Amino acid sequence: MPYHMKTTLDLPDELFVTAKKRAAEERRPLRDLVAMGLRAHLQGPARKRRAGTAIEWVTVKGGLPPGIDVADRDSMHESLRRRR
Repeated sequence: MPYHMKTTLDLPDELFVTAKKRAAEERRPLRDLVAMGLRAHLQGPARKRRAGTAIEWVTVKGGLPPGIDVADRDSMHESLRRRR
């Protein structure tokens, strides 16, 4: 018996409703419909990167703004509210 992994998906409402209706029409659980669609997508040809397209990494000096104490959650939130 294959192992099943539980996960949470964040779907647009209209997609969820449409998928739920289709699953009901086919008298199958939504998870089967999602698994079937994912398998079909993964079996298709993999998208190839366009030549010359590369990820350009951008790095910046980070750190906390002056006066922020991460051990004091309330003061941290208050400081963020004041910066808006």
